[in-house]
Amino acid sequence: MRKNRVRGVLFPGAAAVLAAALHLGATPAASAAEPYKAPRTADGKADLNGIWQTLNTANWDLQEHAARTGLVVALGAVGAEPGGLGVVEGGEIPYLPEAAAKKKANFEKRLTDDPEIKCYLPGVPRATYMPYPFQIVQTPKSILIAYEYAGAARTIYMDKVPPGPADSWMGHSVGHWEGDTLVVDVTAQNDETWFDRAGDFHSDALHVTERYTPLSPDALMYETTIEDSKVFSRPWKISMLLYRRLEKNAQLTEFKCVEFVEELFYGHLRKQAGK
Repeated sequence: MRKNRVRGVLFPGAAAVLAAALHLGATPAASAAEPYKAPRTADGKADLNGIWQTLNTANWDLQEHAARTGLVVALGAVGAEPGGLGVVEGGEIPYLPEAAAKKKANFEKRLTDDPEIKCYLPGVPRATYMPYPFQIVQTPKSILIAYEYAGAARTIYMDKVPPGPADSWMGHSVGHWEGDTLVVDVTAQNDETWFDRAGDFHSDALHVTERYTPLSPDALMYETTIEDSKVFSRPWKISMLLYRRLEKNAQLTEFKCVEFVEELFYGHLRKQAGK
């Protein structure tokens, strides 16, 4: 019987068949006929407005990975890390040798060093596939993306582009349309963010090119090309589906996590009783 291997763990081939069937089920059947034509905004562009979210485990690890024990033993299954088939084209991230060693060190220290634990802004593309929704608000001159995690937000400039700012957590985004696909060039990100909880990282030379393509009324294809000559031997790509939140009352809620990490950062400064 054919089997699938995920980093040393064997799964029945039926699981792979089921995963493929689910993936195909999320892709519009009309693709075999005419390409999907998205609704238009007032200026004639594809309408991407809405609240979107991924359904994958890329935030845990961009690459294929088996489920594994969490770092906090007391949390048991609640803190365990789910497995995933990976979203990296070709399967492996092409690290330079020294960078591969750093990634390994990051993984070993992820409980203390992952920026997500400290409520730092997630950067691009990680903000897109964290397990929280985000909202796209589209106008002819600019597109705003608001993320639930940490109240992060960024503006994609479509018309007049201001000068590139100093490096920041969410970088500088400039967009244009290629047919119905929104293409976003992201530069000027600092080197403090990670791509996932597995320690995948980048330098301040990071250049990200995003592509948002409507596949159906309720699904977008999200593709990202990542370039960083200080860390990777060549450009590499990730891709995944984004799904529209369809609840009648769909909206972003607050996840202002700074208050959740105050004890982590400042607990040691608290005055002890009797001192």
